[in-house]
Amino acid sequence: MPEFLIRAALAGVGVALAAGPLGALILWRRLVYFGDATAHAALLGVALAVASDLPVVLGAGIVALAVAALAARLTVRGRGMETALGVLAHGALALGLVAVALIPGARVDLSALLFGDILAVTGVDLAVIWGGALAVLALLAWRWNRLVTATLSEDLAAAEGIDPDRERMILTLALALVVAVALKVVGALLITALLIVPAAAARGLSRTPEGMALAAAGVAVAAALGGLALSLSTDAPAGPSVVVAAVVAFALSLVVGGVRQLRP
Repeated sequence: MPEFLIRAALAGVGVALAAGPLGALILWRRLVYFGDATAHAALLGVALAVASDLPVVLGAGIVALAVAALAARLTVRGRGMETALGVLAHGALALGLVAVALIPGARVDLSALLFGDILAVTGVDLAVIWGGALAVLALLAWRWNRLVTATLSEDLAAAEGIDPDRERMILTLALALVVAVALKVVGALLITALLIVPAAAARGLSRTPEGMALAAAGVAVAAALGGLALSLSTDAPAGPSVVVAAVVAFALSLVVGGVRQLRP
């Protein structure tokens, strides 16, 4: 196999392993717009990084973290939260696109930023992706029980001595890290899909939170590798192909779930 293809496969697997379990938490909390706002803000971080000669991943991560923290505050306000997060998500995306376009002399591939460019992953990109993915997995493993408890019931979490706000901020940090490292793989527009679709596919195949997290990671890995194979065989864009593979896995999970319900 060509080296670029091996790097692409490893990059997809790295992002998928972190996105699957994190997506399960986001799905349980019903924070799809929260993920959108964070992912779209990464474009603004790219623009700031290019303008200030910082690493793109660093700029995307810092801005994603800031917007995720703001989005987390909005989620506790209840009424009108979805509208505010929708405005924040699309406003961040538009502002990022305008900022990138206004940087004088900057050569930025907007298509790669929006939809990913997994086939162009370098050795340095691969190290950053796996470093971020392992950090997210370690963070989730460390706080998993507390995160699940705070997700199921904040009152129950408080009764057990768990601070829901702290767990929300830990989830925010993990999301910002995934967004920063996934930008190269699936792009700002499709990061949320990679988080949500594998988790949705795993929900009907699992009976415990841990089982769903593991199944989501497995579906995400299969989608990353399957989407890469689809891209190579059809010359389709790699990032969207990964999401298409995840959607196919979701459709298959519905079929499997329906068959299980028909069994006596």
